[in-house]
Amino acid sequence: MAMLARVEGEASMRVRVDGDEVTDVELRVFEPPRFFEGLLRGRAWTEPPDITSRICGICPAAYQITACQAIEDACGVVIPPELAALRRLLYCGEWIESHALHIYLLHAPDFLGYQGAIEMARDHRPLVERGLRLKKAGNEILSVLGGRSVHPVNVRVGGFHRLPTRSQLTALRETLTAALDDALATVTTVAAFDIPDTEHDCEYLALRPAQGYPIEAGRVVSSGGLDFGVFDFEDAVTELQVPYSTALHARLKGGQRYLVGPLARYSLNCAALSPLAAQAAAAAGLGPVCRNPFASIIVRAVEVTYACEEALRIIGEWQGAAAAAVPVPARAGTGYGATEAPRGLLYHRYQLDSGGTVTEARIVPPTSQNQLSIEHDLRTFVQARIGLPEPELTRQCEQVIRNYDPCISCSAHFLDLTLERR
Repeated sequence: MAMLARVEGEASMRVRVDGDEVTDVELRVFEPPRFFEGLLRGRAWTEPPDITSRICGICPAAYQITACQAIEDACGVVIPPELAALRRLLYCGEWIESHALHIYLLHAPDFLGYQGAIEMARDHRPLVERGLRLKKAGNEILSVLGGRSVHPVNVRVGGFHRLPTRSQLTALRETLTAALDDALATVTTVAAFDIPDTEHDCEYLALRPAQGYPIEAGRVVSSGGLDFGVFDFEDAVTELQVPYSTALHARLKGGQRYLVGPLARYSLNCAALSPLAAQAAAAAGLGPVCRNPFASIIVRAVEVTYACEEALRIIGEWQGAAAAAVPVPARAGTGYGATEAPRGLLYHRYQLDSGGTVTEARIVPPTSQNQLSIEHDLRTFVQARIGLPEPELTRQCEQVIRNYDPCISCSAHFLDLTLERR
């Protein structure tokens, strides 16, 4: 048994070895099912944003905004651009705080040889303080726009319960200007890490908006040439239940495994980065496509830079709104929503009856979509290191898993690694 800290959730990994050949790898997620889709059935059309925010404490706004999109789509409502801009600003805050958490507290200790962030802070206090400053900056956006930094309460179908004041946005500009400097320094820092030279070969899937880098809107595209509207997501992707895990596994309808998240977003949309973020990516050695899962820490740092810039742009251009929300009358229909949570593409579908009661709900989170690719990469990784002592093999497998920042759940944190040899 070995401990896996710094990954949200409970998981175990079973590796079967026949002689010198790895025959099977299973990443087992054994969190009890939480039945969110079932809990949503019978609820009013206004309730999914608040209920689904409880799915994840690290990225609640992603679930809220995606739920709002799907409900508004079902009701035939499009919110005005000024409210859509505030939602994108809120999402920028979530990207900043979530990526900063992963980069500095979960992933950097792997590269610098520490058991965790507390041990790393003893020798690299300024580094950890920078990460905490960045996380705080993201949390401040969530607090101003969302009402609080964890499980925001200000988001509603149709917009927000209240609008931010000009003084609140001005204060955010000051915070974000300093955060942008920290973000650029982060790119420089992580680019200097000893990144293993490896690549994976899975298909990438991400949103692509008409303009800008994908955060809260866009069509779904892939590195294999797919290009479809969010409403066609379930025609392209299927989820499977495997006997060894409570987490569903997703694959494309053709059977291919695929990957969502920072590597996919960057590789499919790097041309849409802001000039400063693009310059930082080039200086860090990133090309137009990144297929090294260990380099995901660099891509996350570039995305933090972009999110800081984008937040500053939105604040600078926002001229106010006529109202905090627009009416969203109930009606029968089916609505679809998809956004780019920090960990990747998040999909919601809701079916409403004429009174606005939810009769069916479907939620496909990023981690379930990445499970097959994580298992495949682990199998290849373990095969090349099958002769390592079990403690060292476990440690290295932990780092591979952390490349994907899997938000398995928001409970205990550990991995049981079992090697079965024949």
